Amino acid sequence: MCNLYNVTTTRDAVLQFTKAFRDRAGWNEASFDVYPGYQAPIVRVAEDGQREIARATWGMPSPPAYVKNYDPGVTNIRNVSSPHWRRWLGPTSRCVVPFTSFAEPDPASKVEGGRVPNAWFAGNEDRPLMFFAGFWTPWKGVRKVRDGEQEYELIGFLTTSPNEIVSPIHQKAMPAILTTPEEVETWLTAPWDEARHLQRPLPGNMLVIVPPQAKPKPDEEGLLL
Repeated sequence: MCNLYNVTTTRDAVLQFTKAFRDRAGWNEASFDVYPGYQAPIVRVAEDGQREIARATWGMPSPPAYVKNYDPGVTNIRNVSSPHWRRWLGPTSRCVVPFTSFAEPDPASKVEGGRVPNAWFAGNEDRPLMFFAGFWTPWKGVRKVRDGEQEYELIGFLTTSPNEIVSPIHQKAMPAILTTPEEVETWLTAPWDEARHLQRPLPGNMLVIVPPQAKPKPDEEGLLL
């Protein structure tokens, strides 16, 4: 499952693509990797009906049967017919999550004695801005025992069957990816019967394998404007 992705874009690009009205995320990193439990920028429709960029923690609430004294969260969601997930299918619980590349573990490339490396995927070699179809919810609970009970806003991604680019590396699933303003609009506003068709593999000609994103040098880092 996708448990790592990279965001290398500008705040203005996300605002323009999604028609978001405001930025509540305070987002200024030039390039960053996102892992489960990290906070990341999302775009959602706020209570006042305005579209906004916010920050949320990656990992939706787990089904109660899997929770003991803490809940690390569920990053990827596929079985939307489950009663646990159905409560979040409506537009008020949907969001889109900007990314420019995502990773899947690649056991076939593992060197003896080394770690399992990641394969990275993007829209093309230029790593254009794309979006995961996501869900979000406010939540109060324990993510880490040492931190105790806290209030969070949580996110998770919709997944689907892998396309011919991802399946040789990860046979079980790939994220549901949105690539046009029209798809973003549908995901954020349409009834579930209209939006559910976006849970589909991205066509193979719209995804390529890319090297890991190079980290900016200290003198190249700057604010995202």
